[in-house]
Amino acid sequence: MKKTYFLILLLLSPVLLFAWGQKGHRIVAQIAYDNLTQYAQQQVDSLLSEKGIIWLANWPDEIRSDTVYPSSHDWHYQDLPAHLTEQQLFSTLTQYPSHGGNLWRALDSLNVCLHTNPLQKDALVFLIHLIGDSFCPMHLGHEDDLGGNKVKTRWFDSPANLHKIWDEHLIESQGYSYTEYAQYLQIKYIDEKETITNASKQDLVLQTYLLTQDIYTYQQTFDNNTYYYIYRWRNPMERQLYTAGIRLAALLNEIYKYNE
Repeated sequence: MKKTYFLILLLLSPVLLFAWGQKGHRIVAQIAYDNLTQYAQQQVDSLLSEKGIIWLANWPDEIRSDTVYPSSHDWHYQDLPAHLTEQQLFSTLTQYPSHGGNLWRALDSLNVCLHTNPLQKDALVFLIHLIGDSFCPMHLGHEDDLGGNKVKTRWFDSPANLHKIWDEHLIESQGYSYTEYAQYLQIKYIDEKETITNASKQDLVLQTYLLTQDIYTYQQTFDNNTYYYIYRWRNPMERQLYTAGIRLAALLNEIYKYNE
């Protein structure tokens, strides 16, 4: 497979950043897989192997040091200033910032690529991963602190940073396997599935952006009570995971739509 087909659509530069952690991306992929049409599931399996959507969900993070994709580092995030108006935020969806990441540019380019040629395996794997990233709040974080990486805090008795709390610690605090968590979230939010599927891209970006601002505001008064932090933020975190999985399913169902 020629790997340059979709890469030429993206003009990007590297930075080190990760999202959701391995378990988070597998949760998103499992939810998506469970909500694919039979035809879309068959097409995705034929490209990535059976349930490859789950096994490969973390691959874009794993290859960051691979010279094949030297410029993929900043596809994973889009840092944004605080206190943007809705109009200012939405303008960034069409007028990509010249710095601070290329998450939305990458997603739009991958979407075009796969609608043009649905057999592009690498483009599909990046899309699976980056949809998850786009709903991880700290991947719409502030540029001056590298999406919360420079916001030092504590998680129980260990040093931590705000980015890692949202990538890994909150999810791991529940003690579920990724399959258990995916199943639980699909039961918990089943009544919201249709709303999330039909929501506009702008509304979902706004939802994540506003959540990110709330997280930053709370951090200013956080007293290192980790138990309360989990209690306060578990539901918003879980809804983001579920939303990412459902939106990924909707996008893949559109790309791999059966045409008689």
